[in-house]
Amino acid sequence: MPGPSIKICGVTTRDALSATIEARASHVGFNFFPPSPRFLALADAQALAMQAEGRLTRVGVFVDADDAALGDAVAAARLDAIQLHGKEDPARAAAIRTRFGKPVWKVISVAGPGDVAKADAYAGVADFILFDAKTPKGAALPGGLGLAFDWDLLRAYKGPLPWGLAGGLSPANVAEAVRGTGTSLIDVSSGVESAPGVKDADRIRTFCFNARAA
Repeated sequence: MPGPSIKICGVTTRDALSATIEARASHVGFNFFPPSPRFLALADAQALAMQAEGRLTRVGVFVDADDAALGDAVAAARLDAIQLHGKEDPARAAAIRTRFGKPVWKVISVAGPGDVAKADAYAGVADFILFDAKTPKGAALPGGLGLAFDWDLLRAYKGPLPWGLAGGLSPANVAEAVRGTGTSLIDVSSGVESAPGVKDADRIRTFCFNARAA
């Protein structure tokens, strides 16, 4: 069985992108949410998009962005997919998908079984579901905090859309996560950093190796 697809999210520098490519990840995440320590300016996104061309699937991460912001980022970063990490409902996901003609990923924040079930509402309007840990009430960021949820909630999940796993993943636990959930994609950000927003090449390499060895 081939290993899962691997997305290294929140990449902001050429060195971090080079490490992602060398580790044979399949996807890179560019974060366009300004409060995040992983925020990527459009000018920097253009250079990284060219570096990733033909090597990685480029996914833009947005939180309740308007069409103007989405359009600017899609063009600058040559995005292959749009990841919605805010409160976007199925109607908004459908509108973005139609307007930009790109696959839409919807993040579902999970704390309990009822949250997992919310993914079903996006059948037909999104292309991929990413289950992430629900952040504490009042948190400044919707993700990237290194929090995990109970992966057993996904053990028997059979939803209408392909899905991936995010939240609290690291080189130390990614193999367990892959084996325990059967996920088709794993998404990591803070788990391969030496400080918030600072990617670590050794951690990226180890994370990808351990994911494929699961």
